Amino acid sequence: MDDYTAARGGWWVQQLYPHQQAFFTITTMNSAKLTSLPLVRSQSSSSSSASGSNSEDDGPQQQQQQQRQQSIVVPSNGIAAALTEAMDNKDQIWSITPQIPADLSVQVQEATFTVHKYPLVSKCGYIGRLELQPSISNFPYEVKLDNFPGGPEAFDAVLKFCYGLPLDLNPQNIAQLRCASEYLEMSEELEDGNLVTKTEAFLTFVILSSWRDTITVLKSCDALSPWVENLQIVRRCCDSIAWKASRDNLTTTGEPATASDDAWWLDDVATLRIDHFIRVITAIRAKGANPEVIGKCIMRYASRWLSGMDDELEDVRGYANQGKNGLQFSVLSGRRKEDQSAGSNKEKKAIIENLISILPPKKEAVPCRFLLEMLKMSIVYSVSPALISQLEKRVGMTLEMATVNDLLIPNYKNEDQGKLLKSPDQQRTMHNLDVVHRIIEYFLMHEQDQQQLQPTPGKSSVSKLLDSYLAEIAKDPNVSVIQFQVLAEALPENARACHDGLYRAIDTYLKVPYSFTFF
Repeated sequence: MDDYTAARGGWWVQQLYPHQQAFFTITTMNSAKLTSLPLVRSQSSSSSSASGSNSEDDGPQQQQQQQRQQSIVVPSNGIAAALTEAMDNKDQIWSITPQIPADLSVQVQEATFTVHKYPLVSKCGYIGRLELQPSISNFPYEVKLDNFPGGPEAFDAVLKFCYGLPLDLNPQNIAQLRCASEYLEMSEELEDGNLVTKTEAFLTFVILSSWRDTITVLKSCDALSPWVENLQIVRRCCDSIAWKASRDNLTTTGEPATASDDAWWLDDVATLRIDHFIRVITAIRAKGANPEVIGKCIMRYASRWLSGMDDELEDVRGYANQGKNGLQFSVLSGRRKEDQSAGSNKEKKAIIENLISILPPKKEAVPCRFLLEMLKMSIVYSVSPALISQLEKRVGMTLEMATVNDLLIPNYKNEDQGKLLKSPDQQRTMHNLDVVHRIIEYFLMHEQDQQQLQPTPGKSSVSKLLDSYLAEIAKDPNVSVIQFQVLAEALPENARACHDGLYRAIDTYLKVPYSFTFF
């Protein structure tokens, strides 16, 4: 450390006491012991103190105090080094006790810092503007910093900067310190190279040039709202990520890459919070990314944050004991919802709604199976009816790609937050037939829009899919004749090239005991 940097730590003391050598006592405490390095002391007083400690007349109490206290003299050109060594100890509480006694008590959340007013006032415009109130404690003044961004950890780093100590800026703390410096108004008007300028330059020229560091900073913004929004930290991080991802999605000819290219950035983006993820995807789409790439990114995010989709819906597969009122549901309603907190359910609901809202309009952007899984989860978590209808339309556009198992949607009761009806007195079908019927209607509407009124391979495959679906629901004794007939007649007559599958479904339905319910 050069003389200028070392002397800077004691500059403000020397301004007040220009004729006196400045020394500091650095006190560090932990649960085991208290060691003290006495403060501003002259060389003569230090020597007399040392000689007095060797006196044979010292009493037991004084000797015990000497065992607990070790004193060293730290001249002004070693202040910064000594303070740095003391403050770098993360497991200890530090305080500085110079010859000038601490005159300011600062409270940040549950932590209290006893410091000197002048170093803070000289660099923090906010502290300087405060009308400091006299304290009833041992300190002349006290300040409470409400809603301080970054909490005690950030304020501790700010104190190091105010005392002229080296400050380590890194991706983990840069967002905190940028917000903290703005809170304390540490601008260039007070001092050249103040903390606002340093943190802004580090963020702009170091962080935003690195993909990994930008992701880290964006994740650290979760607890710093609204400061990170007002300072445009989130927006700049999202734009930087989108620009780098979009650049990766361009081939050597400048054309958008296809979804078959496994983009390296998908996993990193999938770790972001849902609102940050939405902003990144929106920015990537605005830069002309391929819809298949956007769809793949959405699927990767859902796989990470909604990883229980298959497990939660797998339990609803068993059928009842024989008998119309003997249908028992082996479902997740108790296992899933009782084990998870309401906050977790609300978070998943928000994720599902946001993912639906950013689905690319292109038909091939996401597969039909993924859409149906999202539809099932939407019903489980009581997503808004408008978004459920949007999903049903999307499924109808790609229905020929679905399988029978994909269409077996459990019959949830929305008002009970996804719980299935288990009472034997309520005769409800095990699967949601109305949703499938609406999906078929949307499929037919899409076919008409495409002006494909003649039998097509798409209609033919959907007719086989519907007949297989009818054979599955025919095993449910609560399916009424009307419900079965409505689904069987959902497709026009010319859609079926062969009726064998429909006959097999009817035969299965007629063999199920007590299945002749007309309503």
